[in-house]
Amino acid sequence: MRCPFCQSMDTQVKDSRPAEDGAAIRRRRVCPDCGGRFTTFERIQLRDLVVIKRSSRKVPFDRDKLARSFETALRKRNVEPDRVERAVSGIVRQLENSGESEIEAEIIGNLVMDVLKSMDDVAYVRYASVYRNFREAKDFQDLLGELGGPAGQAGEELSEVSEDGVPRADVNDRAGD
Repeated sequence: MRCPFCQSMDTQVKDSRPAEDGAAIRRRRVCPDCGGRFTTFERIQLRDLVVIKRSSRKVPFDRDKLARSFETALRKRNVEPDRVERAVSGIVRQLENSGESEIEAEIIGNLVMDVLKSMDDVAYVRYASVYRNFREAKDFQDLLGELGGPAGQAGEELSEVSEDGVPRADVNDRAGD
């Protein structure tokens, strides 16, 4: 494998171990020419996947882009990185096992939303707001209504704040809830 630092083709594997619950191999490598150390991952790829964008343009599927989508939605949320990696691997496996080599971006987006919804509500709302291209606060209220139980419940909670940002409900009223 080529060294990312000096481009030498003579690198050595120093350590190999299973990763991602056995779905990949993590290798620590060193370059004898420049001394650079780096990590590579080897994964099974059942088929080359192509994503059909909304514009009908076709692009190669990028697992790293999928992982970055999760990382962005989950930024500063308390979710273990291993859980995210398992979710990404699960989606990739599902796509590869679908039998299709061309997959619409909408299908991938919906899979991500389903996983995020069960993983972290805040990350789900973050992702949905970008993916569904929210334009106004009502879009958020509608989505929160889906998450918060009966439709409109989240919207009612949002309306309990006055124009200056002070909650309208008395704190003592909520203590008995």
